[in-house]
Amino acid sequence: MGYPISWLGGESGEKPVDKHVNLIKLSVGTESIEDLETWQRQRSKQIKDGKYYHITRMWPKREAEVLNGGSIYWVIKGEVQARQRILGFDEKIGSDGIRRCGIVLDPEIVRVSPALRRPFQGWRYLDPADAPRDLRKGEAGDTALPTELDRALAEIGVI
Repeated sequence: MGYPISWLGGESGEKPVDKHVNLIKLSVGTESIEDLETWQRQRSKQIKDGKYYHITRMWPKREAEVLNGGSIYWVIKGEVQARQRILGFDEKIGSDGIRRCGIVLDPEIVRVSPALRRPFQGWRYLDPADAPRDLRKGEAGDTALPTELDRALAEIGVI
């Protein structure tokens, strides 16, 4: 398991960082962006500090780059559909006594241009050049075409 440098007795973020990197993660069991919003809101009410967290086993080794403007991109039903800005990382100790990484998220969920993504385990780094663009408020995304048609057109490279 990767641990933050501060867990190992060193100082985190010693070198200046001039770029950022994102994370990408499957939102397992989520049917829509609204489901993700509801789940996160309910979860934040159960946590003492009220923060929006995603708990994961692995601490990003590229922590400084992620904290330099990175977001977590959510894959919902096989498509990257949304992102949230990452505000920080907090150590969380599970009921089993194991250290985990609490990814602190901005409560605002930003819709992005849908992009197909195959299933994968855990989270991955996502280069900003490979990240889908944000949709403007009111801009049609996956609602412009039926989801199945949008997915089929994307699979054959039309959109």
